[in-house]
Amino acid sequence: MPAGSFDGQYVWHPAADDHQLARACIDVKAGRYFSARAVLQEARGDYDLRAHRSLVLASEAADSDLAERWLGEEPGPESALLWARVAMLRALRSADAGDPHTAMLLTIAHTAGERAARLLPTDPTPWVAQLAMARVRRPLDRAPQGLLTAPPGPWQLFARILRLDPWNREAHHRFLAFFFTRHGGTASARWDVASFLSSRAPAASALRMLPLVALAEEYDPSSLLAYRTWRQPQWVATATGGHQNWFPGVSAYRFTPVLDLSYLAHALYLGRCEPEAREVLLAMGPFASRMPWSLFGAPDVQLTKARRACGLPVPDSG
Repeated sequence: MPAGSFDGQYVWHPAADDHQLARACIDVKAGRYFSARAVLQEARGDYDLRAHRSLVLASEAADSDLAERWLGEEPGPESALLWARVAMLRALRSADAGDPHTAMLLTIAHTAGERAARLLPTDPTPWVAQLAMARVRRPLDRAPQGLLTAPPGPWQLFARILRLDPWNREAHHRFLAFFFTRHGGTASARWDVASFLSSRAPAASALRMLPLVALAEEYDPSSLLAYRTWRQPQWVATATGGHQNWFPGVSAYRFTPVLDLSYLAHALYLGRCEPEAREVLLAMGPFASRMPWSLFGAPDVQLTKARRACGLPVPDSG
């Protein structure tokens, strides 16, 4: 789906050009769940879309009682999924804040996820929600063969998801995040897992760019020369590979994959591949994500710097 032209302002909302989702978000904010039910039902056969929509809707519903009310008034796979996602977000926010209620919220979220999984057994999304909480629970299953460091982690849960959907985008990103240093992982495990996951993925998959996510995660803004890392041949090759193999298929997406495009554009820009970065930024249209730009400073400033370097229009500073 083409994103549309840049009209002078960034659009940061994660619904991007999924107009059905954007309308559902407005309704959720107003306390109505009928359109949320419709967009989740419509996405039952597209697991990446269902994961994306349920997460965005949950972010809108997490500070209200809509998910609980919907589940009570109309129990079913969609209301159960939204409740599982909302419970997941609340548990993660609690954990990140060091709240003493975290253990209780994790238990609630775990129960909610199991309920959603029972109601629609073919859907991997409830298990993806469980995987998101693994960085707090820290399960340490033995790693399969093929990894240099053999890092323990939530391998069994990850394998369960892959049996339902082998290339589930969010599952791969959640699994990699388990090994981030800020979540209790190590640099060696992060690189090992990113390499392992990306090498398994089809050449035209966005998952081939997982090493770029790991690289951005490692960035140290206090190091004056850290940005030069992106110019090393291996990272330029990863970024240009994403541009050659994955990027041509973006126009077939049902919504603009802003986050994946952002990681790719960012890597191409820092790798001094301005023509390729320009194409990716053009494909994003006005839509923007805070990651990975926020790792390098104010995201709007960093994105504007990249667009300007690629000869693209930028927001009016006035």
